[in-house]
Amino acid sequence: MAEIPSAPDYEPIVDGFSSLSVLCVGDIMLDKFVYGQVDRISPEAPVPVFSIKEERMMPGGAGNVTRNLVSLGSHAVLVSVIGNDPVGREIAAMIGKEPRILPCLLTETGRITTTKTRYVAGTHQVLRVDKEVQHPISEETTRMLLEIVLSELDNIDVVILSDYGKGLLTRTVIHEIIMAAAKKKKPVIVDPKSRDFSLYYGATLVSPNLHELANAAARELRTEAEIIEAARSLMQAFNIANILVTRSKDGMTLITKPGEVTHIKARVHEVFDVSGAGDTAVATLALGIASGLSCADAAKLANMAAGVVVGRIGTAAIAAQDLKTELFVHERTSGTYKILTLPDARIQVDKWKREGKVVGFTNGCFDLIHSGHLKVLNRTKLHCDKMIVAVNSDASVKRLKGESRPINSEIERALLLASLSVVDMVIIFTEDTPLALLEALRPDVLAKGADYQKSQVVGHELVESYGGKVVLVPLKEGYSTTNMIKKMA
Repeated sequence: MAEIPSAPDYEPIVDGFSSLSVLCVGDIMLDKFVYGQVDRISPEAPVPVFSIKEERMMPGGAGNVTRNLVSLGSHAVLVSVIGNDPVGREIAAMIGKEPRILPCLLTETGRITTTKTRYVAGTHQVLRVDKEVQHPISEETTRMLLEIVLSELDNIDVVILSDYGKGLLTRTVIHEIIMAAAKKKKPVIVDPKSRDFSLYYGATLVSPNLHELANAAARELRTEAEIIEAARSLMQAFNIANILVTRSKDGMTLITKPGEVTHIKARVHEVFDVSGAGDTAVATLALGIASGLSCADAAKLANMAAGVVVGRIGTAAIAAQDLKTELFVHERTSGTYKILTLPDARIQVDKWKREGKVVGFTNGCFDLIHSGHLKVLNRTKLHCDKMIVAVNSDASVKRLKGESRPINSEIERALLLASLSVVDMVIIFTEDTPLALLEALRPDVLAKGADYQKSQVVGHELVESYGGKVVLVPLKEGYSTTNMIKKMA
């Protein structure tokens, strides 16, 4: 089995996502996350008492697939059906805020817009409550939906059918879309829910999880040989060109019509939440195929993307820069993953704080890392449980230090810091100061070297205003990047 290509082979592909447009048709829903804690049992009944601390909402189902598409840089046409209810209007408002999404949301009177509410204590879901209907959409809604799809096929590069079994993707809808796309030579990627794979006759690629494949095959699948045989049987019966089986901790298995089988190992990250990982995988897979990658190479890229989002709380979307960083990290540091964008950093910091961790923060250019840097980082960690290191981007280093700096690129500097066990998170910032990061992350401890006075530390007033503290840590005399450059010269 071929190894995953190096980052330079994939990076231009990911950069090219911005030129692609994807038609996503499927069930949309509202994903609601209620965060809190459980620390006692109810006196009324032997059940845990959940104390609510925070609530968040985002589009789920086909809505989350589309969030991932635009987060990866592409444009998307989202075709779905909502109810004439507050939840439907909330989803429409959310989707309408993203300029790269063309929303085509049909309203069907009497239909309930699906809501999935997840209750999360610490890093674990303790309960999920669904409010939904599963009956098929009406003939009139079907007609209008197909008119929209057929009118958009010339404007897109690939079609995703996101089937959550809520009644939108009926046999008629699926058949008409696959047939029309085939005439236009547009690939169709299906994320299936039905155990009846005849629904997906003629699809380019169907991506079931192992449980869904077993249901479609009507038998248990215990071995790889059984998985491959079941997939091949369904492909032959229903003219499906490729089946990609997602297998959780066992990675993915791709079976293609010529008879090739590719096993892809799962990416090793700490798993916090698998919510939406399948949506991330199918979005990346579709963009990879639309970019001209083979199904095997697109699946490897999708596997890496899914590996990133399972390390985040809540239904997550992956950005193009996240994926490029993961590619770079995979090649250079065998999977260390601590480098986050600001939205993901906020999620991680919120998680740490819910766990009662003391969050520390320090910043700098860290151009040529030396023992002086290590002393500052080690002494900072003495004041916190989790330490964030904010690194100036290349552009901001040039503004601060001159055109000859930095010596090392921002990603090289971030990766070196991320490889240190004392560092828990690295985030690259483009501004000249980290004030915006401090406002967003609100760390408990702000640390700088003792060559500063507290009044000179950017953000000291902000941190102290909400009860945080500023720490000045001793430096190692005579050690600086400037001195190192002079010695080398």
